[in-house]
Amino acid sequence: MATDERVADGGPGPALHATTFRLGYADTDPAGILYYGAWFPWMERMQSEWFWLNDLRQDQLQQRHGFWTVTAHTACDYLEAVGLFDEIRIELRLGTVGRRSFEMRHRMVRTADERVVARARIRIVAVSPELGSVEIPPLLRQHLDAWSRGARLTPTEAAR
Repeated sequence: MATDERVADGGPGPALHATTFRLGYADTDPAGILYYGAWFPWMERMQSEWFWLNDLRQDQLQQRHGFWTVTAHTACDYLEAVGLFDEIRIELRLGTVGRRSFEMRHRMVRTADERVVARARIRIVAVSPELGSVEIPPLLRQHLDAWSRGARLTPTEAAR
């Protein structure tokens, strides 16, 4: 039996984080339609901001906590064309969590009609300073567990 390789929406629950922006010329091709690769910088911005908001600054993970995270895989399904000046909301959700990696899921919604126009997933791996994959460190695991419940750790909870 063949499996459906398309990206899942990330579940029905509330997004961990969302941001809204208007597409500009830099996001589109000469026909004024979103260039397919333009989603990836927006997803990375969203993800980096979420980590930052949770005191997991990616530029300080190694120094402060002894591990890094790296992107191991990305996938994106393009469901509908969007164009210049369309307003888009990107929603971030937690996907599958494993021993050494986890997924962040992104849903892109055109706000004018609330249509999901694209959805994506990014698999992130925890690595040692030597860049070998490691089990997800306890601090990050605490955050992932909280995020799976739609919660956010306070700095006091994360310090435990």
